[in-house]
Amino acid sequence: MTVQAQQFTVRLARDAADLHAVQRLRYEVFVEELGGDGDLVDHAARLERDRFDPFADHLLVSDPMRDGAVVGTYRLMRADQAARAGGFYTEGEYDLDPLHRSGRRLLELGRSCLHADYRGGGVMFQLWQGLAAYVLDHGIEVLFGTASFHGTDVARIAQPLAFLHHRHLAPEGLRVRARAYQEMDLMPEDRIDRAAAMRDMPALIKAYLRLGGCVGEGAFVDHAFNTTDVCLVMDTARMNARQRDMYTGGRA
Repeated sequence: MTVQAQQFTVRLARDAADLHAVQRLRYEVFVEELGGDGDLVDHAARLERDRFDPFADHLLVSDPMRDGAVVGTYRLMRADQAARAGGFYTEGEYDLDPLHRSGRRLLELGRSCLHADYRGGGVMFQLWQGLAAYVLDHGIEVLFGTASFHGTDVARIAQPLAFLHHRHLAPEGLRVRARAYQEMDLMPEDRIDRAAAMRDMPALIKAYLRLGGCVGEGAFVDHAFNTTDVCLVMDTARMNARQRDMYTGGRA
């Protein structure tokens, strides 16, 4: 799978060199920029990695104008890949039984990041187009994964967490629940300042919401990664049609 778009190339990682390029970008963003860490992070080689990487597909965006440097990435794991890995990454934070019981084709999204020089431009759109092609090629029905607020001070992000809880909670049949439960219902709905909540919402979460995504019950405070995570769930049958057509080019 390769998609040429403007000056960028979107494709899946093909070999160890591609995977290392992805992991180096993740190190720059998650470790150096955001202060994360993990058992398998290789600080000497500057690689952010974990035990799920060998089992997943890695979507990447490269820039030929910078000698093919990887400037954006997404980790994609289908249910068959997760079975070989001993489960999904998200299962360490959320009880995914509702998704498993649904009997639908699942795809976990994770480790999404962009090089600092490419944020606010077209690279995220190219990643989403590549993701849309992957979803269609594999007949995926439900996408899910954790998305993060930077930092572990829940009081600082009470507005956006409460907004997600009151306005975007997943339907019961898809409502996963945090294992180490952090309440998201931190204020009554009528006290939420929607403008402030959206201002403090990470761009990736806002993109999911525009497509019709929703969130599981409760947040997960990840002290090792210095984040507060929510679990986003997106039923492809309920996606916003206009936004879906934008990303799929009308293929869906």
